[in-house]
Amino acid sequence: MIAAKSWVDKVLGVLFLIILCSGNLRAQSFRFAQLTDVHLNHNAPQKKEDLLRCIACINATDSLDFVLITGDITDEGDAGTMQMAKDCFDLLQVPYYIVSGNHETKWSESGCTAFAALFGSERFGFVHKGVRFLGFNTGPLMRMAYGHVAPQDILWLKDSLDSNKHIPTIIVTHYPLLPNDVDNWYQVTELLSQYNVRLCIGGHYHRYRNLSYDGIPGILMRSSYRDKEGRTGYGIYEVSKDSISVFVQQEGEPLMRLTSYAMTGDIVDVNGHCMGKDEVLIQYPDYSDNRIYRQVKETWLNSTGVGIYCSPACDKKRVYVGDDLGNLTAYSLNKGAQLWCFKGGSRIVGNPDVAGSIVVFGTSEGKIFGLKAIDGTCLWTVKAQAAVLGGVTIRDHIAYVGASDGCMRAIEIETGNILWCYDKVKGYIETKPLVTDSHIVFGAWDNTLYALQKQSGDVQWQWTGNIRGMHYSPAAVWPVESDGKVFIADPQRALTAIDAQTGTTVWRTKQSMVRETIGLSKDGKRIYSKTMNDSVVCYATQGNIPLELWATDVGFGYEHAPSMLQEKDDVVYGSTKEGMIFALDAVSGRLLWRHKVGNALVHTVVPIGGNKILFTTTGGEVGLLTTSKQKYYSRK
Repeated sequence: MIAAKSWVDKVLGVLFLIILCSGNLRAQSFRFAQLTDVHLNHNAPQKKEDLLRCIACINATDSLDFVLITGDITDEGDAGTMQMAKDCFDLLQVPYYIVSGNHETKWSESGCTAFAALFGSERFGFVHKGVRFLGFNTGPLMRMAYGHVAPQDILWLKDSLDSNKHIPTIIVTHYPLLPNDVDNWYQVTELLSQYNVRLCIGGHYHRYRNLSYDGIPGILMRSSYRDKEGRTGYGIYEVSKDSISVFVQQEGEPLMRLTSYAMTGDIVDVNGHCMGKDEVLIQYPDYSDNRIYRQVKETWLNSTGVGIYCSPACDKKRVYVGDDLGNLTAYSLNKGAQLWCFKGGSRIVGNPDVAGSIVVFGTSEGKIFGLKAIDGTCLWTVKAQAAVLGGVTIRDHIAYVGASDGCMRAIEIETGNILWCYDKVKGYIETKPLVTDSHIVFGAWDNTLYALQKQSGDVQWQWTGNIRGMHYSPAAVWPVESDGKVFIADPQRALTAIDAQTGTTVWRTKQSMVRETIGLSKDGKRIYSKTMNDSVVCYATQGNIPLELWATDVGFGYEHAPSMLQEKDDVVYGSTKEGMIFALDAVSGRLLWRHKVGNALVHTVVPIGGNKILFTTTGGEVGLLTTSKQKYYSRK
């Protein structure tokens, strides 16, 4: 009898698993909490106090199975503060699952690798009592832009959903999956609409919102740190076989019901759309420019399937591109065919550079590589003490590159010998340094612009401009120099001219509301910058007062991506956070053309003459545009 019972138990167990995996088993009742946007900062101890108060309340709450944490756990994305957050979260008496927010991905001395090192992964997936939870990063990674779901994360999401197409699923992100929040929202919502996704949970707005993501229900929860009334708070979700009920628990107040969603039947969003029944109108990106400006053609385009966070480098035959997986890939300049691929081991954020027969780049693992340009053979490796996120500038066979260990290095490209190392930078470096005959100029995320003597690496001057707050550092812009002045544009929306010998401010203006972008004309008489709304402006480099020469409404809308403006053959080329590349006449500023290559951030483009422009995007595209004779088209 005992043996028979054991056999029956095994059969029943197998049947139970089959039913569970088929998705036919209805969800069992359970409760979980949500913490979001805690924004810990060593200089704001009250935020840690607020988090600990929330955790104490959660620990005192009965029947909570786990906690979801939906990003922006820090203000500045540094590893020390993330560790402080983890120490707090580890006090939770139930399991927790976490995704990063834009404050962990935009500002990160580790190149966004510390988050996974601390918490185990950048995404999660699990099934709890018949309900599947999938959480993933929504960016942006290292560059100021809209959020973005990386190609490899979309593939992971599809594979996870395909493992059981019918099980009720809850999606967990930081950003809402909306236009003007995530640039490729439509790719994600198109995918989710094919499955039994009942709800998307997020944060970012710091307040409760009930939303529709192309017909899929979405909810955002209030920030967990204290509000104007001094109350901390967090979300509570009650899941039953029929519904998901959402509550907010504010300190010292009764649990307050916000809304509920169906767990069975039609998926109905806040606007009353029924997925699969009502027609859900999805707003797609607008590619009409490509029909208007027909002189622009995509000579070749490679969709790599991997996020790209740097501009390409090129010589006369090859294009070199680093990616999110740590690959440095060479493509044929003329046809785009892959020639070779070197596996660098970890994420590449800074731009590579090439000179002669050697290409140089750094990785988030803290390595700087010198490769043979012809076949990708590794010639040498330099090990830094932290991530190497800075772009490389090669001049006279010396590569200059900054890292997160507070160092700017000068490296002989043939041998890998370090000629000098300046190690007193207080913040991490992500910019591409300006290298002149006499000095190197670069910014870091410590409110400081540094000028070092080219031969020795000794400090020539440091400029702060009385900028306060790490987020306003002149750290993403690539400085330019002309007429004895260094020019920058910083996140305080100011254009600044600095004496190149002394580091004193010559002039500083917020007239045009520019941000982190700059470019220099070939003759050195003009600088260019993008404003934060539609326009490109041009200023004179000569003189001791800011003189605007022209301003052109390009029509790119709200813009804050740090993609520099590049002049070639009297044409200024620029790009935007939403996939646009544009060209302007360098002298008059008239608009020549606009072309849309996607909807993700286009990094600083590389014009190579003959009306050819190389580009890369965070969506993983590498391509070459070719234009016929430049012609002015007025905006329609």
